[in-house]
Formats: sequence, structure tokens, C-alpha cells
Amino acid sequence: METKTAYKYIVKKYGDNEPVIENTRISVRDIVEQWRLGSTPEEITMAYPHINLSQVFEALAYYQDNMGEIEHFIEINKVSESLSGKPLSR
Repeated sequence: METKTAYKYIVKKYGDNEPVIENTRISVRDIVEQWRLGSTPEEITMAYPHINLSQVFEALAYYQDNMGEIEHFIEINKVSESLSGKPLSR
């Protein structure tokens, strides 16, 4: 179950309340992290072909309006530096 927001394409995911693009599993955090890595909104739609440019821009607008909330989700989902770049053990 999702909760509507004031944004047309953004809903809050049931459970952890993380904002996602409606009818997808793509979080605002996912979009922001791609954008921070230097991807343009157009390139982001190529990486996620089931979303459109309007949804990407709205995710970025949501981020600008709710930076603290998204920074929190970025922080709690960060991969530890000790694990980053290392193969998974079997």
C-alpha cells in the first residue's frame, strides 16, 4: 500500500515510508543518486526505461523540497566502505 503525496508521481512506500515513483520500485533516492553521479534526466530515463522525463524531474523537485528526508534515506541505504567494491563471499 502506498500513501499519496502532494506530487503527481510520488508516493510513500508502505513500511519504511520512502518516497518512490508511483507504480514502480524506483525511489526518489535512486534518481537523486544517479543525478549526483552526473547522469542527466534524459540519461536516467534510459537507465529506467519504464519511467518518463516528467517523473524524473518531479523526483528531483521532491528532493529539492525534502532534502533532509531524502538524505536520511541515502545515509541508511549506504553500502559500508568496508564492503564497497569487494566480491560477495560464498
